[in-house]
Amino acid sequence: MSPRDNERLEYLGDAVLQLIAAEYLYKHHPGATEGELTQTRSAMVNTNTLAQLAEELDLGSYLYLGKGIAKGGGRNLKSLLANGFEAVLGAVFLDAGYDAAYHYYLNRYRSLPSPVRDENFKGRLQQVAQERFGETPVYDSEGARVGNRREYTSVVFAGSEPLGTGHGPSKQEAEQDAARAALETLVGSPVPSAVVSAGVKPASPRAKGRTRRAPRKKAEPQVAVAEMLPEAAVVPAEVVPLPEPRSRQFGEPIE
Repeated sequence: MSPRDNERLEYLGDAVLQLIAAEYLYKHHPGATEGELTQTRSAMVNTNTLAQLAEELDLGSYLYLGKGIAKGGGRNLKSLLANGFEAVLGAVFLDAGYDAAYHYYLNRYRSLPSPVRDENFKGRLQQVAQERFGETPVYDSEGARVGNRREYTSVVFAGSEPLGTGHGPSKQEAEQDAARAALETLVGSPVPSAVVSAGVKPASPRAKGRTRRAPRKKAEPQVAVAEMLPEAAVVPAEVVPLPEPRSRQFGEPIE
């Protein structure tokens, strides 16, 4: 790993960010359930939120990038901006401690012009797919170079059934777009559309041209014979009176 790489700081900043959001929500929303807290935290720390915070700092201008990705618009790539903000937060934590990092993040989050939506489409799709199909969604993603930039296409499956396809400048964004398209098909209600970069094709609601081998069927659980019988076939056993106990020595009834 290059000494100029930010991955270690991103790792630390991500952990600090999760703790900040969790502590803040726990203290300021005492009546919220665990599910509500988790969903709100996801909106506070997702890629779109962090990228918007990085844009407020003009962080893209300070990133060291290769010539290819810089020419392809890498300084505006949401995933890179979000990673950069996590690295900055990790550096603030190391330099000034947790309290400084806590206020550094929250002050900037509160100053955003509009609340950022929770666009964790993959998490929502996982819940829907498990309820309807009993399957966890699987993503098949491929990348291709288009001019000076790289574009990813992702198809999401539940078992052998393709649910949706998506496109994006990164694998993560393509998978989120595919999950969004799948939700539009499965739920049947409008889902807030993710921001699509210029030149990226919109997602189609159904994936075509790809097939996936069906998974092996799970073995059916063994059912006891008594459970398979209908209630009318169950006949109660006849009660037979037991003989009176007798003395072993004289054979007389025991009083």
